[in-house]
Amino acid sequence: MSNVEIPIKPEFKDKSIRTFVIRAGRMTDGQRNAFAKAWPTYGLSLFSGAQDWPQQFQREAPLVVEVGFGMGDSLLTMCQQEPDKNFVGIEVHPPGIGRIINNARENNVDNLRVYMADANDVLTDCFRDNSISRFQLYFPDPWHKKKHNKRRIVQPEFLKLICAKLKPGGVCHFATDWQPYAEQMLELLTADPGLVNKAENSGYHPKPDFRPNTKFEKRGENLGHGVWDLVFIKPE
Repeated sequence: MSNVEIPIKPEFKDKSIRTFVIRAGRMTDGQRNAFAKAWPTYGLSLFSGAQDWPQQFQREAPLVVEVGFGMGDSLLTMCQQEPDKNFVGIEVHPPGIGRIINNARENNVDNLRVYMADANDVLTDCFRDNSISRFQLYFPDPWHKKKHNKRRIVQPEFLKLICAKLKPGGVCHFATDWQPYAEQMLELLTADPGLVNKAENSGYHPKPDFRPNTKFEKRGENLGHGVWDLVFIKPE
């Protein structure tokens, strides 16, 4: 067994409504060891405040931010397929964070940084306005029950926050396999005055080439679920 003793838990500020739950899940020794070996390279703290991203990555490059990357396989694939971009992942699930930073270290990926913290807190405190080139949110928890819909991360306030952080010309890309959530996302995104739909029919967008199929998505397709992509831009 690993002897690594690190407080492996997400950071967040006090708030009344959370958009996530910490799901129980055992971490492998490899994932635990990753926090000792790889977290100093890849991990960032919410409480460090606003980052100077060119300094953090030691280069100027478009900044891509993904919230809720799960086990991290698709995000790591994007880092490898788009080495000209800097990627920041935000997640609260420790096993997934351990997995992605361990795999990033083993594959010498240097264009990735990770927060283990609440997304709203990180976006508010750690990114300056007009700094993000592409924002990604793939298959967020749909909170199926109507009484729990208020916990969905996609709300008008969240979109206002994303819009402020996006650069002019920046892309906002969501994907979900839960149709009622897709419909709500489309309604809220369309209503946001700071974003414009890139889809030709002002509806859903074909899956962009830069988004790999996720394990979650493949499982949904096997169950006969559809997938809806939404791509909006912040006008220049």
